[in-house]
Amino acid sequence: MEQYVEIGSLRVSRILHAFIENEALPETGLSREQFWSGFDKLIHDLTPQNKALLAKRDHLQQQIDSWHREHKDSFSFPKYKAFLERIGYLEPDVADFEIDTEGIDDTITLQAGPQLVVPVNNARYAINAANARWGSLYDALYGTDAIGEDGGAERGSSYNPVRGERVIAFAKQFLDQTAPLPSASHTETIKYSIAAGRLLVELCNGQTTTLTDASQLAGYTGDAANPSAILLKHHGLHYEIQIDRTHPIGKTDAAGVKDILMESALTTITDCEDSVAAVDAEDKVLVYRNWLGLMKGDLSASFQKGEKTIIRTLQPDRSYISPTGETLTLPGRSLLLVRNVGHLMTNGAILDKAGQEVPEGIMDAVITSLIAKHDLLRTGRFVNSAKGSVYIVKPKMHGSEEVAFANELFNRVEDLLGLARHQLKIGVMDEERRTSLNLKACLYQVRNRIVFINTGFLDRTGDEIHTSMEAGPMIRKNEMKSTHWLQSYEQSNVSIGLACGLQGRAQIGKGMWAMPDLMNEMLKQKSGHLLAGGNTAWVPSPTAATLHALHYHQIDVKEVQSKLKDSIRDYRDDILQIPVATDPQWTKEEIQQELNNNVQGILGYVVRWVEQGIGCSKVPDINNIGLMEDLATLRISSQHIANWLRHGVVSEQQVLTTMKNMARVVDQQNAGDPAYRPMADDYDGSVAFQAAVELVVKGCEQPNGYTDPILHRKRLEFKAKLASKV
Repeated sequence: MEQYVEIGSLRVSRILHAFIENEALPETGLSREQFWSGFDKLIHDLTPQNKALLAKRDHLQQQIDSWHREHKDSFSFPKYKAFLERIGYLEPDVADFEIDTEGIDDTITLQAGPQLVVPVNNARYAINAANARWGSLYDALYGTDAIGEDGGAERGSSYNPVRGERVIAFAKQFLDQTAPLPSASHTETIKYSIAAGRLLVELCNGQTTTLTDASQLAGYTGDAANPSAILLKHHGLHYEIQIDRTHPIGKTDAAGVKDILMESALTTITDCEDSVAAVDAEDKVLVYRNWLGLMKGDLSASFQKGEKTIIRTLQPDRSYISPTGETLTLPGRSLLLVRNVGHLMTNGAILDKAGQEVPEGIMDAVITSLIAKHDLLRTGRFVNSAKGSVYIVKPKMHGSEEVAFANELFNRVEDLLGLARHQLKIGVMDEERRTSLNLKACLYQVRNRIVFINTGFLDRTGDEIHTSMEAGPMIRKNEMKSTHWLQSYEQSNVSIGLACGLQGRAQIGKGMWAMPDLMNEMLKQKSGHLLAGGNTAWVPSPTAATLHALHYHQIDVKEVQSKLKDSIRDYRDDILQIPVATDPQWTKEEIQQELNNNVQGILGYVVRWVEQGIGCSKVPDINNIGLMEDLATLRISSQHIANWLRHGVVSEQQVLTTMKNMARVVDQQNAGDPAYRPMADDYDGSVAFQAAVELVVKGCEQPNGYTDPILHRKRLEFKAKLASKV
């Protein structure tokens, strides 16, 4: 049971109260009285609005469900669209405008590159992500399947020189493509040096050349005649040619090159939401404490590697000598954004005057902003935002009213914390159908603070299924990726972003590559996100960020976006196409295959969430391919089965039998995890198994198909069960 401290009309968990008063509040310039009284008033002023918006979601869904039931055999698209307009689901268009957000860091406005999303409650992962601003190209190539293992180039426990040569050949080709030399190749180089602000390249034939584009030289380290690193710039991204003739790799290279250090993850979303299992005050304090450590620059994490204890800390900025002899400093860490919880969930860490849990999104906005004030006041070791902004990503909003509410919330938080208006910036996740269809109106509501929009296939598809639950059985999950509505949604996000002036001012993002072990395939496919107009896209690891950075050197996103401006149009009719299987001819085997795949993924994720508190992890799928799973993947899988149940494609008995069969598969996949509790030993007693069943069997009843309410309740149940045994 939580222990509370009464302060004003609030009851605040003792552990959260102590954290705020002893760790977060000091050095912010706010008194405890000022903070708590303002927080109290903000909660009680805004909670009724929050509840009303959620009630409107439910009412709209009830109306849509009824319409589909009434028109199941007489669907008419014009009538359907008119109905959505009449009930306010489709909003009136707004006049053309361009955003005018000020104080955005150059990392967002001037650069295009990869973006990481990391659970902030895992300190080690959060530090690794922050430090992923720079990554070794040699390591990324050598340690993954990005390059082939044929011809004796296989990976092993010891260094393979054949593989090493293949890595170096790849890197030299990269240099030739991004920093070309006139009539020569970097493979012919025997020495790099700096003279009169220019890069001199000595070749094996005795000649000396320089860069075709001399302006690409951004700086160097060490002695000009024998530099230790050459800093180059291409398409707005930097990379270092690192030179060390005493290094095991450098001494084998004619020019002494030991590595190419790539500017990789430009930005990182430190996540309090989809990838985090935080259900009570204890969990929330861990989330907030790690965010504070990132903002103050003193977060550290230790772990064992063999017999050694490794301590991870944040990397400092990087310093160079510019071509004109001045000091050049580049960020050593990813620019950190923080993703707050959406409008739906509440949390018992704080209770209001009626004894009700407060909206978690309100709590997150106040406390993460309070913590970020340390960065604004420069109380820590490093600076996150050079321009003095706080970047908050707000997920799972439905339509412009909810975005307007977030804007009002941010206004109130700024007033409470003594921040300037619009110092809190917002990233709007375009992952709900009502937001996709009304995105322009949504952006208008935050035109003074918007810095980021992003598409998300998984949550967006989960909402698509739930919104049209009564329309009929949905097509198979993998077929969703090629549907007309989904392609139009992706195009619409870019089109509206460009029309509203986001180019050169904000990020237009694309979704996650979910297979962290398949880097060769990522290199083949993920360039499509840039060609579609995204100036950032999500990757699952620091290594993936380094490899994805290659795409931003291959493709000039600014040029792509400029061309796409000529094809801006309205995609709403296309987005409204419902992915119903009009005449399904699935065999029993195909139906069971779909069910097996969905159920295995659900169980593999839920068992870790509920019983280990892991909100995001690489979970082996039914074919033992590791996939990054979070609440979004769970939402689409559970909603898909719920839809097939609703329309009789599968029976409840078939689902339950499949769940028991797949539980045994998941148990076997996790047999090597000492913290794992098998589900098949006791289906009735397994909290995780029962959570998975409820997610599917009661999927139609869940608000907008979200899995959070059930997961939170079951996680609390499991924690209580453990506590009772102590």
